[in-house]
Amino acid sequence: MPLAGARCRVLGLDPGSLRTGWGIVECNGPDQRFVAAGVIRTPSGELAGRLRHIHATLLELVETHQPDEVAIERVFMHRNPDSALKLGQARGVAMCAATQRGAPVFEYTPQAVKLAVVGTGAAEKAQVAHMVRAVLKIEEALGLDASDALAVGLCHAQTRRLNLLVSQAVKAVQA
Repeated sequence: MPLAGARCRVLGLDPGSLRTGWGIVECNGPDQRFVAAGVIRTPSGELAGRLRHIHATLLELVETHQPDEVAIERVFMHRNPDSALKLGQARGVAMCAATQRGAPVFEYTPQAVKLAVVGTGAAEKAQVAHMVRAVLKIEEALGLDASDALAVGLCHAQTRRLNLLVSQAVKAVQA
């Protein structure tokens, strides 16, 4: 994990073929700050057109916000293989667009995100949304897709901070 310093701009993604949540979190040591969030709603029609829309919109977001790192929710198995395949395709397109400027990608399971943000891997979406708003001091309401994306970004911010602290402790012990 590249950890040149504590400051980092993270793009969190909660991919889907109909709605892809995105959120930008600025982290600096123990502090995380909300920058922006939203949802990419794809037009109705063929999957290829929806994937193209996700890709083009994320390219614009990456150009606007210039993230240093990208955090994305890992695919979990659906009961319906067709749904899992579509989700995987949306996730791949999102990863491709989000890393256009060379930002590294980090993947987190839904349980890891919930654990990092709420304290339990079995948290409900409403609990996650509440904690995201509390941690980032967001007063306005967020849609669940946007708050899920911010939660992925927060999970990464906390993980990278922990890795940075461990790295510094190891260097101190070795010195």
